[in-house]
Amino acid sequence: MAPDPIDLRHEDAERVVGVYLLETDDGPALFDCGPSPRVGTLKRELRARGLELTDLCHLLLSHIHLDHAGADGVLVREHPALQVHVSAVGAPHLVDPERLEASARRLYGDSFDALWGELAPVPRENVHVVGERVLGFDCFPTPGHASHHVCYLGQDGTLYAGDAAGVRIQPHPTVLPPTPPPEFDLDVWLRTLDEIERRTPARLALIHFGVAADVERHLDELRGRLADWVARTEVGVTEEEFSESVRADVESGLEEYERAMPFWQSYAGLRRYWEKRRAA
Repeated sequence: MAPDPIDLRHEDAERVVGVYLLETDDGPALFDCGPSPRVGTLKRELRARGLELTDLCHLLLSHIHLDHAGADGVLVREHPALQVHVSAVGAPHLVDPERLEASARRLYGDSFDALWGELAPVPRENVHVVGERVLGFDCFPTPGHASHHVCYLGQDGTLYAGDAAGVRIQPHPTVLPPTPPPEFDLDVWLRTLDEIERRTPARLALIHFGVAADVERHLDELRGRLADWVARTEVGVTEEEFSESVRADVESGLEEYERAMPFWQSYAGLRRYWEKRRAA
C-alpha cells in the first residue's frame, strides 16, 4: 500500500510540506520532519494516527534544508531518545547549526523567523551517519539538489525521495526541479536520476507533495526540465522573466508550487550555478 503523507500545513497551507511515517526494523520512524513552527501540527497528526512524538524511535533525514529538517533539534529536545540519521556531509550541521542558520538568514532575511523558527542543536550522541542500509531501507547518496542529500528505498519499492525527484504537488501533473543556492549542479543531479532509475522504484514519496506512481514519466519530465532551466538562464534572463516562464510551465496548482519552491530561489541557484561554471 502506498504511504500517506502527513501534511504539516506549512504557512497554514495544504500540500506544501508532507512527511512520512515509516515502520522500520526498530520501531516507528519519521522521514523528514519539516520546520520547527510546524511541530505542533506534526504532534497532532501523529496523535490522529494513534502515536505520540515519544513513540517515534528514529528520524531519517533526506537532507538538512530547513523545510525538511529544521525541527530536528526541537524534536530531540522534547524526545531525547529520538535517533537522527543523516548524511556525513549534513551531520556536523545538526550538531552545530550556527553556519546553517546564518546562511539561511542571509537568503530569507526578515521572513526567516516566521518560516523556519528555532534551529536547535542535536546532541552528537543522537546523530548517526547513514550507510548503505538504514533500519531495513536501502540508502544511497543523491546529490545535485544538495551535496548532503540521500534517499531511502523501502522493500515495497517506495523511494523516500526528499527533493532528489523534484517537486510535484499531487494531484497536479507538473514536475519542477527546486534549484536553490548554493549547491545545485546539473550534471550531478542527472547522474542521481540515473541512479534512481537503476534501482527501479515502484513509486516516489515526495515531500512536496504526495506519492507519484508514474515513475518513468515523472523522472523523464524532471530530467528535461532541469536541462531546460539551465539553458534558459545561461544568458541575460532576469528573475522576473525566469519566474514568468516557470509559471507558464505549470499546468495547474500554480500557487501551491510557488509556495513549495519559490521561483526566486531556483533562479538564485541557477545564477550561482552559472557563476561557478564561468569562474571554473
